[in-house]
Amino acid sequence: MASLWNSAVQEKSSELHEDTWQVIFDETITPNNTAHGWYHYISGSFASFKCSLCKRSWVSKRVQVVFHFYLNAGSNEGTIKVRRFKQKCRRCTGARMEDPNFAVENIDVLVERLVGKIRMRCYRENLGETNRSSKFEGKVNGPHEKSHCEACQGGFCSLAN
Repeated sequence: MASLWNSAVQEKSSELHEDTWQVIFDETITPNNTAHGWYHYISGSFASFKCSLCKRSWVSKRVQVVFHFYLNAGSNEGTIKVRRFKQKCRRCTGARMEDPNFAVENIDVLVERLVGKIRMRCYRENLGETNRSSKFEGKVNGPHEKSHCEACQGGFCSLAN
């Protein structure tokens, strides 16, 4: 999975001043709690899930993704830490939090938004306002279930209120 995210970032490398950026998944990062010199960005997207117990699948229209990023200007290398918030099956007792699966198109949209933030924060570019929405094929029914959303449980979900 990290290879899809790294590939999406590499496709945008010309917008990142040809610096080298590496994507690392880190389940410990949280919004607004970055290491000194790091920046954060949180976004949401459509994703699908599959229960490891009953094999039930579901989609969610708002899966939170947190990015922490840092550019070491001396070495022209940047690091992007990614945390994809999980959800658990509503049917299984004792269900575990499952990792989201993002369509390649939605990874591209998330990375495009992130690259804009990197350009503004690390390279001090003025990009104005841009907004590209995530694509999703299919129908999403039902309410957002706070008790099954890791981001809601941590107070990080925009739908938690």
